[in-house]
Amino acid sequence: MLHLDRTPSTAGNKLKPDKFHNHRLRSKLTVWSFLFLTVFLVFFLISPSPSATFRGQSSPAFGGPQWEKQIVKSTRPRSTSGLTVLVTGAAGFVGSHVSLALKKRGDGVLGLDNFNNYYETSLKKARKGLLEQAGVFVIDADINDKSLLDKIFNVVAFTHVIHLAAQAGVRYAMQNPNSYVDSNIAGFVNLLETCKSSDPQPAIVWASSSSVYGVNKKVPFSEKDRTDQPASLYAATKKAGEAIAHAYNHIYGLSITGLRFFTVYGPWGRPDMAYFFFTRDIIRGKRITVYEAPDGASVARDFTYIDDIVKGCLAALDTAKKSTGSGGKKKGPAEFRIFNLGNTTPVPVSRLVSLLEKILKVKAETKVLPLPRNGDVQFTHANISLAQRELGYMPTTDLETGLKKFVRWYLSYYNSASASPSRKKNF
Repeated sequence: MLHLDRTPSTAGNKLKPDKFHNHRLRSKLTVWSFLFLTVFLVFFLISPSPSATFRGQSSPAFGGPQWEKQIVKSTRPRSTSGLTVLVTGAAGFVGSHVSLALKKRGDGVLGLDNFNNYYETSLKKARKGLLEQAGVFVIDADINDKSLLDKIFNVVAFTHVIHLAAQAGVRYAMQNPNSYVDSNIAGFVNLLETCKSSDPQPAIVWASSSSVYGVNKKVPFSEKDRTDQPASLYAATKKAGEAIAHAYNHIYGLSITGLRFFTVYGPWGRPDMAYFFFTRDIIRGKRITVYEAPDGASVARDFTYIDDIVKGCLAALDTAKKSTGSGGKKKGPAEFRIFNLGNTTPVPVSRLVSLLEKILKVKAETKVLPLPRNGDVQFTHANISLAQRELGYMPTTDLETGLKKFVRWYLSYYNSASASPSRKKNF
């Protein structure tokens, strides 16, 4: 900064700068002005535009009147008794089914998904298309974007949040571990921060995983069993999420329900799941790899059909008590629950392959290998007595019935050239 009162003068004389000093002063002002302009231009050029912060969303602009209008319309329930729900991971497998079920029964629903490329984004965009047809607006953005979440909660007073956004998969953690920390931990904390600061606070239901049981040998897995021996980074982040959820429940009065899903399958499923890529490879005549335990025992999973999972999710939302805090301040104890949502019938992977062969009428070429040390566990088996008692949860779809529905969808969606018209008639 230039201080004119510090300009030196002759002692005893009235301050009167000469022409040389005036010229020097103008030169300094010009230099400072140029520097300021340069800094301003550099800052402007390197700063991201508002639209660049939110990937994939160009129109309508975030925060604009049209954007807010779409949110309000999407979240308006048909009746005063309906819920107003934010569904994160709405373009995902479980998220899309839950969003459609909520909208179908008359609840207000807003979807949020970042459409990452962990698996084919075209499938996620197709699910989004179904949601849009049903009147569900899906925002293409990330849960780590705090300013976006704040904007959404400023527009809508959500009664409930069902948090299904997560980095899925066990084996992928060996390739990209940071994605699990960013989404399953940092993203969850970011969402909880927004929820605890909102007024009113919403009740929260979120997806944990059967993976938290880790190397536990006691079966069937009960909510009271130990969960401190995760076998994968994915499982560890889900276990961390449960601990974080409990802390926010205890400190801020958020009502939180965690759901431990057991191997969800069905139409519009995830391509990284065994039943999905087994179907694809059997149709294409490619050999599939079936793993077995080191002692030769079968690898088994408690396969749970998507419609049964959706019923459990909606029951968790409907029975969730209200949060007790507001604006980040707790006013009393709040509800904290954990439930298993499974099918209670573990099926060996070899049986899964046999059922697919029967449904597809194709003999699979298989290769049997020992189960690798990549985070997969030998078996999962859900004890659902608590969910039965508290949620009225009761799975009704057996694996063969569910796989028939999946294969019918698969052949229709991918229009597989190897599926003859006569074969399709049998589904």
